[in-house]
Order: sequence, then structure tokens, then C-alpha cells
Amino acid sequence: MMKKLTVIALSVLLAFPAMAEEVEKTLDAAPDGHVDVSNTAGSVTVSGWSRDQVEVTGTLGRNVEELVVERNKDKITIQVKGPRKSGRGIDSDLHINVPQGSSIDVGAVSADIEVTEVLGEQRLHTVSGDVTTDSAANDVMAESVSGDVEVKGDNSVNETEASTVSGDVTLFRVSGTVSADSVSGDVVIDEGSFSRVDMSTVNGELLFQAELQKGGKLSAETVNGDIEVEFAGDVSARIDVDTFNGRIRNCFGPEAERTSKYTPGWELAFTEGAGDGRVDISTMNGGVNLCRK
Repeated sequence: MMKKLTVIALSVLLAFPAMAEEVEKTLDAAPDGHVDVSNTAGSVTVSGWSRDQVEVTGTLGRNVEELVVERNKDKITIQVKGPRKSGRGIDSDLHINVPQGSSIDVGAVSADIEVTEVLGEQRLHTVSGDVTTDSAANDVMAESVSGDVEVKGDNSVNETEASTVSGDVTLFRVSGTVSADSVSGDVVIDEGSFSRVDMSTVNGELLFQAELQKGGKLSAETVNGDIEVEFAGDVSARIDVDTFNGRIRNCFGPEAERTSKYTPGWELAFTEGAGDGRVDISTMNGGVNLCRK
């Protein structure tokens, strides 16, 4: 009889494994301090609010050993600790409220990252997952290995770095200087005003629809894909465009020429306005469209 009861109890435990744990922790925080977040799997959502507190809510995976939430001077560390030998049952979904003026560093392995209303500097990186953030008042570095990266701004002048290996990069209403690249995916820069832009992809299309400031520099390069550049406002730059296998369409006037009668490539070089800036556009297999918005 005892053996039968033991078997039944074990069967119940296997049928109903340990459930995810709900968490809710709060710490006082500096209004312009730093918050460091580490979550291996699941999701991380960070929101800025008006309180001088950091609040962590959400659920922990059933095999998570500990959620660390601690403060050292003006730095708060939030870390999900799981077993070293097994990655199962550690998916944790965290929602974190931080003072709006905080700077943040969020790291993940297999998790999506989403940030809203945070005014401090942001460093966001995940291996497998999407990264989405709004950027209003400070620099942003956002990267993924396998996932899309999206940064939305309010045209404040900042430094933005966005990259992914497999996925799309989209920047909307950011301004200042920007570096945006993908290996396999499209790169889009929509609206904004820039002093320097470096955008590239290996397999994908490039789209730039924004203003290049006087003396500004734009570099757009892809191996396999089309490039479309539509300038907002006046343009003053030396412009060089080349393709190996694709046509060049230019609404500024000068026409592209064949690089050689023996190859399918085209090239275009001209000066628009006073030529204060520099625009370099290149694609191996794809066409180029150069125009004004």
C-alpha cells in the first residue's frame, strides 16, 4: 500500500511541476542612478516613471534559483539566477519601473527587450530576441544577434548605435550621429537630422529618408540589395554612387555612366549645392534610387 501511495504522489508531482513564481520587489533609487539588468530567458520590459524607486514585478521560471535586487550607492542590480547545468524552466518575464532619469544596461541571452520613457543612456543587448526602445534625451546602443532592433526618438540630437546579425534595424525620428547595420536584414532610417550616418547590410535593402546637415557625411553600403536615399530639405554634398550589377536613378540631374562596356556596373559622381558634406553609396547586386522627399 505504501509503494502504491509513493507512486501516485510521484505521478502527481510529474504531472504538475513547480509553478512559476510571482515576484514584486521595490527599492529606493537615485533619480539619475544606474540600473543593471540581467535575464537569461523570457522578456524584460523597462519603463521610466516619476518615483525615485525601482520596482520589479513579473514571473520567474520554475527552475530559477534566485532573483537578486540590490543597491550599491547609486547603482541597482537586478539579476535572474538559474542553475548552471540546465537552461530549462528559467524563462522569466520581468517588468521593471525605474526613475526616468536613470541610465540602464540590459543584458539577455534568449529574451526580448522593450524600453519606454527612460531618459538616461541605454545599453541594450540580447542574443536571441527583439530589442525595442524609445530614445528621447540620451545615447542608445541596441544590439541583437538574432532579432529585430527598433529605436524610436523625438528628434533629440544623440548618438545611436543599432545592430543585428539576423534581423531588421529600424530607426525613426532619431537625430545626431548614427551607426546602423545588419548582416541579413533591412536597415531603415526614417526622419531625423544627421551630421553623420553609417548604414550597411550584407543581404538586405537600405532606406534613408531624412535630413543630412551641412557638412554631414552619409555612408550607405550593401552587397545584395537595393538602396534608396531620399533627402529631406536642401543637400550640400559631394555625392559618389556605384553599383556592380544594378541601375542608378538620380532625380538631382546628372546621369549615371557605365563603369565599363564589359561589365554591368554603373557609377555617378557630382556635387550638389556647395558640396560641404559627403555622400558615398555602394551596392554590388542591386539598384540605387537617389532623390528628395
